[in-house]
Formats: sequence, C-alpha cells, structure tokens
Amino acid sequence: MSYRVLVSDPLADEGLDILREFCNVDVRTDLSEDQLVETIGEYDALLVRSGTEVTARVIDAGAKIRFIGRAGAGVDNIDMDAATRRGIIVANAPEGNTLAATEHTMAMMLSLARNIPQANASLKKKEWKRSKFMGVELNDKTLGIVGFGRIGQEVAKRARALEMKCVAYDPFISKERAAQLGVELLPLDELFRVADVITVHTPLIKETRHVINAKSIATMKDGVRIINCARGGIIDEAALADAVKSGKVAGAALDVFEEEPPTASPLLEIDRVIVTPHLGASTVEAQKNVAISVARQCISVLEGGAAKYVVNAPMVPPEQAEIVEPYARLAEKMGRLLIQLVEGPVESVEIIYGGEIARIPNTKYITRTALKGLLDPILQVPINIVNAEFVTKERGIRMSETTTEEAYGFKNIITITVKTDRMTESVSGNLSGQNKPRIVSIGGYMTDLTPTGHVVISRHTDKPGIIGKVATILGQVNVNIAGMQVGRNKPGEEALMVLTVDSDVPPGAMDEVRAVGGIHTAKHAEI
Repeated sequence: MSYRVLVSDPLADEGLDILREFCNVDVRTDLSEDQLVETIGEYDALLVRSGTEVTARVIDAGAKIRFIGRAGAGVDNIDMDAATRRGIIVANAPEGNTLAATEHTMAMMLSLARNIPQANASLKKKEWKRSKFMGVELNDKTLGIVGFGRIGQEVAKRARALEMKCVAYDPFISKERAAQLGVELLPLDELFRVADVITVHTPLIKETRHVINAKSIATMKDGVRIINCARGGIIDEAALADAVKSGKVAGAALDVFEEEPPTASPLLEIDRVIVTPHLGASTVEAQKNVAISVARQCISVLEGGAAKYVVNAPMVPPEQAEIVEPYARLAEKMGRLLIQLVEGPVESVEIIYGGEIARIPNTKYITRTALKGLLDPILQVPINIVNAEFVTKERGIRMSETTTEEAYGFKNIITITVKTDRMTESVSGNLSGQNKPRIVSIGGYMTDLTPTGHVVISRHTDKPGIIGKVATILGQVNVNIAGMQVGRNKPGEEALMVLTVDSDVPPGAMDEVRAVGGIHTAKHAEI
C-alpha cells in the first residue's frame, strides 16, 4: 500500500473500495487551486470528476503524479498539454454512461411519441383530455441516427426491438459494421429526407454545429420528431422552435442546450417540446461504472500497466524524437487533409512507407499519428497515438501498414490511401531539406504543397478560363490566394488545382466554385 491517491471530487463507493484494496486513498473535495497545489506533491495519482480544475500549476506541483483519472467522459477541466509534457497518463471513462445515455434517448423518444410529460401535467391539473394527447406508434417508423458510435449503436439495438427501421449517418463506420447491426448507412441529406424520428449522437465540432438547421429541417418529412441527448449546439434551437411552432416538426425532445441552464431558450415555452436538465448520464449505475473504470485504470498504471482509455499521447523516447517526430507531424497533417477530401464512410486505410523512412524502427508511432489526424477532426472520443489504432478497428475500418525501398525518386515518402464506399483518395508526402514537410502528390497528381493553413483543392477539365473563374469567386468574398499549383497528366483531360488561401472559405463561395462549368469536385480544407 505504498501508493497514495487523492480523490478531489465525489466518487461512487464502488470505485473507492477498489482503490483502497491497493492504495492509500484520501477523499478531499472542494479544494481550491491553492490547496491542491499545496497538497498534490504527496500523491501518486489524482482522480477527479468535473468539479476540479486540474491546471498546469497543479500538475507542475505534483512531483510524484503518474496518473490523472477523470470519472466520466469530458476532460476539459484537465490541462492535457501540461500533463503530457510531464509524462503523466490522463485517462477517462467514456463507456460508463453509454447505457444511461442510450436509455435516456429511448425514454425521450417514447415520451415524444405518446405525449407522456404533457399528459401527466394535464392530469395533475385535474384535467381529463384524452383526445388532446393522441400519439403515434413507433412500430414500422424510420429512425435516423446521426452519429453511429457506441451510443448510436445501442439506440439502434433497442429501436429494432420496437420494430423500427434504422438508418444512420457516420463517416467512420463501414457499411459492413452497420449491416451487422441491421442498420442501413445513408448520406446525411438522404437520412433527413426519409426519417420519421431523428436522434443525434455526434460530438460538437465545426462540422456538426447547427447540422440541424432551418435549411436541413425544410428537407425533412412533415411531422418529423427530433431528439438531442448528445451535445448542445448540434441543433439550431431558434430554427427548431420555429419549425415546431409551424407544425413542420411534430415535436422535439432535448436533454442538452447551447447554453446551460437554457433560461433564454425559446424551446422552453413550447408545449410540444420535452426538456430535461442534462440527465443523460445521471443514473446510479453510470456513476458506479465510471468510478470502477477509472479506479481500475489508476491501479493498472501505478503497477506498471496500461490504462484502457488514455486521452493524452505519451512522449516519444528522447533517442528517437529527432528522427520520428518530423515524420509523425507530416503523417498527422496528411491524415487531416485526407479526411477533408473524401466523402462517405471510411472502409479502409493503407499507409506505405518508402525509402529511408522504411528503415525507421518505430513506424507504428507514425501510423498511429496518421490515424489521429484522420479520425480526430470528427470523432467525439479524444484520439491520440495510444487509442487511434483501437478506435480505427472498433469502427470496422480495415488498416494496413507496409514498407518498401521504392521511393519514386525521393529519399523518403509516405503514401496514405483512404477508401470509402464512394471513392478512393490518396496523398503522398515527404520531408525535404531540413525536415520540411511537403505534400508531393494528391490523387496521383504531382504537387509541392506545404501542409499548413487553408487550401482549396479541385479537379477540373483542363481548359482555359476555369482557374480565372475560381479566382474571381474567391476574390468576391475577400479570400486572398497566396499560391496556386496545377497538376495534370495529359493536356485537355482532368487536372488538379491546389490553391493556398489566407483564410477560411465561406460554404456559399465553395458552392459557387463547384457550380463552375468544368469543375468536377472542389473541397476546402484546413490542415
């Protein structure tokens, strides 16, 4: 019992009991930052929930700290950079609330279908208005699941037991994996068109903010029902309120809001909207599960083992850092670019190392960094080199890594190829003089691109006038072109254009670019 563990937020007894079998445990809640700094130096591990802010100052004071555990999913209250610099493993317990969030979603859906909260409130007022609360059956209805990770998959299992037809959208789930669960993967716009009930289970990132908005609601069925037990901000609440008032949306159920508490939300004033105060993970079982998970991970790390849900990347061994890190940074940039160029669920990822890089003993680190770049922009689960390969396999994405002496005229080259259900795209990169990263090929077209900042990448018919039209469109929205490259294999056939620009390109401008005659595809990416 030589290890000392500080628990600075309330933790379920089941987790504390596990810890006490192996460690000396002190439970001291409501500590200020100064108090934490004064005491943390005595401990080998720190376990928190959301109440403790684990700042860089706290971490620097923890001279003996080897593990920081978060009993729950979110780690926004922990300074990851400071922990990683110190070599401290940070882990969370993302699986602990899966069933709680799943069941809350199902409760919301059933309540929405049968008007249960409204009928309950009416009857408690001594009213007997049966006809006012006519509901609908879920049997034979189509449930659209936006985000098909752990929670989305569990919702699908239960919805199918109700004999609902389930369709889903998730760019990181293969069709084969979805089919195993009896679910059809669809593009997002098609899901919106066919679903009777829509539930969202995605992270809140740039691509998902207000993904349900006035424009997308207009494409949905009349009388659709919408549920959000994931993250506030995925739904444009003002647009949803207008749609419920107009009757386009028959009803909505929300557990999360753009601002919490949602005192100013127009949804609170609408009778056909069911609301709960962020209760998705609020079950006795969920709190017990996350406590047990983080306690077991803590003990494993202190005894020299690994944590299952590490959320920060370990440091590269010093003797390898000078060689490996530049390639790892390049690979991450390549993965981040690729995921913004492809469409559809990713089915496979192939990474080929050629030339000098093939002789590096630690390409696995580089591979996982490439997967981090590929997955991190869209997944809710924090992705790093520890869990990137695990998450890739969990999502049903096939993964291969090969080495070859062939470098196609370069000293070193990395080629990453991503296959989706709609397309295959590849990017090649290398390190030039002084380890400068370069993208040297996109889709088989030669380039010379520094992987940083904003780019517009298009394929078009190689004919006069197209480049000028695209430049005009960007100029009209004050997007400055910093550099331009055009690659082609034969004159007059397809060509690839890469524009380096100084700022983000508005979606409307990209729509105009895609509408230019001769443009086949056009994507904006931020590397």
